[in-house]
Amino acid sequence: MNHLHLKIKSNLLFFIAFAFTNFVSAQVSEEKNHNLIAKGAALTKLSEQYSFTEGPAADKKGNIYFTDQPNNRIMKWSVNGELSVFMENAGRANGLYFDHEGNLLACTDEKNEIWKIDQNKNTTVLLNNFEGKRLNGPNDLWVDPKGGIYFTDPFYKRDYWKHTTKEIEKECVYYLSPDKSKITNVDNELVKPNGIIGTSDGKTLYVADIAANKTYSYTINSDGSLSKKTLFTESGSDGMTRDESGNIYLTGKGVTIFNAQGEKIAHIDVPEPWTANVCFGGKKFKTLFITASKSVYTLEMNVRGMK
Repeated sequence: MNHLHLKIKSNLLFFIAFAFTNFVSAQVSEEKNHNLIAKGAALTKLSEQYSFTEGPAADKKGNIYFTDQPNNRIMKWSVNGELSVFMENAGRANGLYFDHEGNLLACTDEKNEIWKIDQNKNTTVLLNNFEGKRLNGPNDLWVDPKGGIYFTDPFYKRDYWKHTTKEIEKECVYYLSPDKSKITNVDNELVKPNGIIGTSDGKTLYVADIAANKTYSYTINSDGSLSKKTLFTESGSDGMTRDESGNIYLTGKGVTIFNAQGEKIAHIDVPEPWTANVCFGGKKFKTLFITASKSVYTLEMNVRGMK
């Protein structure tokens, strides 16, 4: 751990983005001229002060929250360019997403739970088991238009766990009903599900199977179950997002963009060992926010992100 983390108190940690900004030539390759990237835009490093960044999610104003998981905290990048600590002792939060009431939902794998964090930072455990068995480690999540939660539950052995084995053998995708009373296993045939995102109309879900190096699309049924599982692309992903044109953004080695038909249309090179996750935010929701290893980046786009 960087000794800087031990010296800086959360209530003093306000980094102005331009103070840490490095501009990197946005090495973007596009299969066709889709004009996804804003003219003259540069990949901008906001900070490299973290241990491993993950789980970005935007609130209704375009502020972005993300996790510095090894340091057990949730960070905030505001639309005015400030970086600050939002919460410490954050349950080893990983993937984040906002619900329709403005609560921050977090996959917290310290105790393999899903948390709801309100605007006053009060936490509620929404879920910690399936049929009485401890979850493997909720990783990423998406909220549908009804308020139900789809989440992935892969097993990544953590050094802060006391247990070393699974209670649930398969690594699955689950659906928590809008009233939070019922959890359903909606796909148990993936190797290691990770990134997840759905369409704004609540009709289609995308799930990345990172171990199989595949991403699938599903039809979402009225009861929350899934059908018509279809291979979207022969590429897995850590986190993912989508834009208003229906393009899907996958991560790992940089950010790779696919159109709605699963065709690769662009790639954004990120000069870090691993690109974990991505989302849209900013005042116009045209800022692509990228969590990559110890750093966070932005890139201005011509397209808006979609929830």
